[in-house]
Amino acid sequence: MAGVTRPVRVAVVDDDPLVRSGLRLLFAGATDLEIVAEGADGADVPGLVDAHHPDVVLLDVRMPRVDGLAAMERLSARARCPYVVMLTTFHADAYVLRALRAGASGFLLKDAPPRELLDAVRRVAAGEPILSPAVTRRLIEQVADPVAHDRRTSAAALLDRATGREREVASAVARGLSNGQIGAELGMGVPTVKAHVSRLLTKLDLDNRVQLALLVHDAGI
Repeated sequence: MAGVTRPVRVAVVDDDPLVRSGLRLLFAGATDLEIVAEGADGADVPGLVDAHHPDVVLLDVRMPRVDGLAAMERLSARARCPYVVMLTTFHADAYVLRALRAGASGFLLKDAPPRELLDAVRRVAAGEPILSPAVTRRLIEQVADPVAHDRRTSAAALLDRATGREREVASAVARGLSNGQIGAELGMGVPTVKAHVSRLLTKLDLDNRVQLALLVHDAGI
């Protein structure tokens, strides 16, 4: 029927049945979101994606056989990969950082407020990867990186390709601001913000705004 939009299809992969049950109950109250598949291990992910074609996969970081990182890397190698959001109980988890670098659309703490979790899935499904400013900052700052100096040098050199205005937008993205918030702060419309972000991703050869935020943090800006 014209004008009717189908619910966002979500797959949940977590080895804790209580977490899966809680998410199932939470999503049951959202008419625009639908859990279409569940799994208990990262090894389940390829089959779930092939069978149910989810728009978003909520993927636990730590699982006994195939962890979330390995599952994420397998998905990202596909030509058509659903959006992936990592689920974790940790505020600073090296696995999450590696997953973001591999192309995950963001991460959520399992104890996040229900409204925040649902809104995050909606944002990801709309093509806007999520960043929790405080958690992301702790994640990036606390995780030890043996090649931090080299990473900072290369990140700073890459960002030199950006114009001054683009760097302002990149910095705002790194602070976890939405397109609307960036526009309000920098005095530009949301379409203009989207255009700046799109140009930055193309110019810097990045997949999404999560990777842009990581690049800004790596550069020490």
